[in-house]
Amino acid sequence: MPRALGVATAAALALGISACGGTATAEGAGDRPMVLTTFTVLADIADNVAGDHLEVESITKPGAEIHGYEPTPGDIRKAAKADLVLDNGLNLEQWFSQFVDDIDVPHAVVSEGVDELSITGDAYAGKPNPHAWMSPLNVQIYAENMAHAFAELDPEHADDYSANAEDYGEQLQEVQDELVDDLARLPKSQRALVTCEGAFSYLARDAGLSEKYIWPVNAESQATPGQITSAISFVEDNEVPAVFCESTVSSAPMDQVVEATDAEFGGILYVDSLSDADGPVPTYLDLIRHDAKTIAAALTGGQA
Repeated sequence: MPRALGVATAAALALGISACGGTATAEGAGDRPMVLTTFTVLADIADNVAGDHLEVESITKPGAEIHGYEPTPGDIRKAAKADLVLDNGLNLEQWFSQFVDDIDVPHAVVSEGVDELSITGDAYAGKPNPHAWMSPLNVQIYAENMAHAFAELDPEHADDYSANAEDYGEQLQEVQDELVDDLARLPKSQRALVTCEGAFSYLARDAGLSEKYIWPVNAESQATPGQITSAISFVEDNEVPAVFCESTVSSAPMDQVVEATDAEFGGILYVDSLSDADGPVPTYLDLIRHDAKTIAAALTGGQA
């Protein structure tokens, strides 16, 4: 999948953390234990579950492309000082797995227990689709897993973490129900989600949509002529009214699909990263609501 760190880089990172060890709290976290996540979406979910009891930070910054991220020595030092590290799993952060076992810090995979979907195309066929957080129902499981991990880290506030996860789960259910209700008026033949990356398999499944994407996973080489032709054929055969692309990649390949069909470009969707605080999706709930509303509005002709 994404390019791996070179042997020399990995060795340097390992040397960089060997003298760090773990600490009770990370630098700048005050008296609260530090939880470090691999990307911004997980950090926001974790922050909702943690409440005021834990300090939560993300390794990657808003707008970062998560698949091919290359950690810096500073990232490794930060991880070594954390009290708990959370990652998505499902082969998403292969860049992270190369050193996480070398730091003496508790580690939890937040996607444990989700009903995995497999990638169905190209070289990645059969591998788990890592974008499980794009289902609000799956994120209910993420929140529960985080609550359990936080309770082990900080047993004194275990009940608070459980209650926070439950409250957050109710908000996630509202988003899921709104999406399903908005799409209910759409003819079954047009219930199709066409995107640049295959990042919406879980959302499509839960919303009763068929799915088509140009490439399965963001990589350095993408959008071959054959992939674009396949997307064009799908859109024409299914009379798909609108297509979409993600914020962290170029929409140029999907623009070709629009030019060759009667479909409109339905809008930009967010997947791998939140925006800055003053941007359109500063929280995960903002992200999933934005995507759900954008998809429903475009597919239903603006009537969602």
